[in-house]
Amino acid sequence: MILREKKGVALGFESSDSAPRVLAVASGLLVDVLLRIAEKHNIAVYSDPDLAESLSALKPGVEIPERLFKAVAEVLAYVYRINDEFRRKILTPV
Repeated sequence: MILREKKGVALGFESSDSAPRVLAVASGLLVDVLLRIAEKHNIAVYSDPDLAESLSALKPGVEIPERLFKAVAEVLAYVYRINDEFRRKILTPV
């Protein structure tokens, strides 16, 4: 059996960017720290070990390469959908 080390990547996007950027890269035990930070700030988390492996090779501050646009777009669509559902739950009177 081959086990790979856990990897985590934080992405961000500013209106002045032409593509999302890598904000942070973590591996091993630091992935848990990254996840706690995300939870503390109500940041949606998406699990895709293969994409995390590819993105973890990039340095923080670097825009994602064009070859990963489609995969990252799927992640962003998921995050926007989750955030929209959360927003509706909060704003809908009971």
